[in-house]
Amino acid sequence: MFAASRVFSIAAKRSFSTSAANLSKVAVLGAAGGIGQPLSLLLKENPHVTHLSLYDIVNTPGVAADLSHINTNSKVTGHTPENDGLKTALEGAHVVVIPAGVPRKPGMTRDDLFNTNASIVRDLAEAAAKHCPDAHFLIISNPVNSTVPIFAETLKKAGVFNPKRLYGVTTLDVVRASRFVAEVKNLDPNDVKVTVVGGHSGVTIVPLLSQTGLEFSKEELDALTHRIQFGGDEVVQAKNGTGSVTLSMAFAGARFANSVLEATVGGKKGVVEPSFVKSDVFAKDGVEYFSTNIELGPEGVEKINELGQISDYEKELIAKAVPELKKNIAKGNSFVQ
Repeated sequence: MFAASRVFSIAAKRSFSTSAANLSKVAVLGAAGGIGQPLSLLLKENPHVTHLSLYDIVNTPGVAADLSHINTNSKVTGHTPENDGLKTALEGAHVVVIPAGVPRKPGMTRDDLFNTNASIVRDLAEAAAKHCPDAHFLIISNPVNSTVPIFAETLKKAGVFNPKRLYGVTTLDVVRASRFVAEVKNLDPNDVKVTVVGGHSGVTIVPLLSQTGLEFSKEELDALTHRIQFGGDEVVQAKNGTGSVTLSMAFAGARFANSVLEATVGGKKGVVEPSFVKSDVFAKDGVEYFSTNIELGPEGVEKINELGQISDYEKELIAKAVPELKKNIAKGNSFVQ
């Protein structure tokens, strides 16, 4: 964990200007959980963050106290539901990262989490709409294909929805894809860039391996695609009932949060990350949200990239992903309605 944290810190510092205008309050909702704690650790090292505001239903003051001993220049505060803690955690936040919710257990899919996590995300969205409507919202809570629409519809009800500032965090899919392809091809993962599109669950995750410039056999394509789509299952099974993906998700979430901060307050140009956002890419098929590479700017989503040239193999994957995505999104919309 220290090594990953150190790499993140060094990368962040390379493009950082120390003017006060470049500092931001970042709130983490679900900060005492399995993703929330390592995510908060990584954000404590981020030089763009001046105030790290941690919220959870229990234990957050302890997590905050622990992190506050780290010698980086950001204040850390911990909040629980008592004494309007959620309001205090959110007020003035520039970025809100939401890993809150229950984790998967063996045999569960992300969609199995819907009944519990949907209510949590809706309630947090209502609070965010009231206390920091102009923030950038990063949704990690699963199932992302449904929780992003839930968050959006809740913001719409409050009259504060800005599609440029709502992101489903799908970065873990490209992090995994880079690692898995590098293992197969005996390469450095830093040299392997894999575009992953679609959604963030099972067959909705579509790696565009044809765009890597590498050659793959049919067997390699099948094995890599399946592993990228269902990589989370490996971790759930390996943890044997004690949890789901936490550390790699925290790493990916911190990477995406850093990209948003670099683009919105750091002044960096050409910041590109994948994200599940309101998109026209498959709107004609009734898919309102879709993950592709997006370019981030001062206001958030600046440009949504198209798929580009894809292989027949990938076209088949897209054909399977689109109807599933449509159902996931409709489920989220219906929950709020």
